[in-house]
Amino acid sequence: MTDIPIIDLAGLRSSDLEERRAAAAALGAACRNVGFFYVKNHGIPDKVARGIFDASRTLFAQPPETKEQLSIKRSAHNRGYVGVAGERLDAKASPDQKEAFNIGFELPPDDPDVLAGKPFRGVNLWPDIPGWRDQVLAYYDACMTLQLTIHRGFALDLGIAEDFFADKMDRPIATLRLLHYPAGEASEGAEIGAGQHTDYGNVTILATDGVAGLQVQRRDGVWLDAPHIDGAFVCNIGDCLMRWTNDVYVSTPHRVLRPKAERYSVAFFADANPDALVETLPTCLAPGEAARYPAIICADYLRERLTATYDHLKTGN
Repeated sequence: MTDIPIIDLAGLRSSDLEERRAAAAALGAACRNVGFFYVKNHGIPDKVARGIFDASRTLFAQPPETKEQLSIKRSAHNRGYVGVAGERLDAKASPDQKEAFNIGFELPPDDPDVLAGKPFRGVNLWPDIPGWRDQVLAYYDACMTLQLTIHRGFALDLGIAEDFFADKMDRPIATLRLLHYPAGEASEGAEIGAGQHTDYGNVTILATDGVAGLQVQRRDGVWLDAPHIDGAFVCNIGDCLMRWTNDVYVSTPHRVLRPKAERYSVAFFADANPDALVETLPTCLAPGEAARYPAIICADYLRERLTATYDHLKTGN
């Protein structure tokens, strides 16, 4: 059914270094060869995973005017609601036929970074739905723990200190994105649910509801369906981690065909801290090889990518 490997993360939690290295090697092979992988034994409780889909359905069932009150256009920090056709992941295609809601790293209004107006350091926009915020933050916090586990695996595989990413991912530009795809035609050439793209950050953790749609482009150009696997998340590396590894890990194009039945998914995009310096890891350079990318601050990098995606950021409207 798929060329996307399934990685058992239990080994990364082992007290035995060799068991952690073995799990990390499997993870690294997936990042080098496919760029996508499923994870099982991920540590997120079923109740929490089910809860985020309940929260998503509740939100998107709200009246359009209620959702628009939480529009991402009201946030300077990539938080809030995006309506159907509100973004275009593939610049050569029609706008994406999906709606979304973004939640960022939760900070209080009096946090010094919020008060200073630092990039990606704003407050979240919360709907007036009893219990909704707590339900969503429980899932966000679980994904934070999971992404740190995965990053320990990356570090082991890349031959750097196992905790290398810990202080670069502890207050990250991590976006939890609830997604709803209205039903439509899934045939080739029809309106797309989400256009062909690569993700921007380090790693994406995606939960799906069982409705088909996600496709991954293999290195030879063939599109693979990424089927739902009960109890597992589908993950992929993004362009920022590709920069860090000097293309040792390569991000992979993917898309979502417009589904025949409405589809919900939940993506957690783990980008580094806003002030983290993204520069080539020495272990990813062969003798005499030059870095392919200049060093860049994570917030600057992400701002460039988001501006190319959202029409309201291009126009200022």
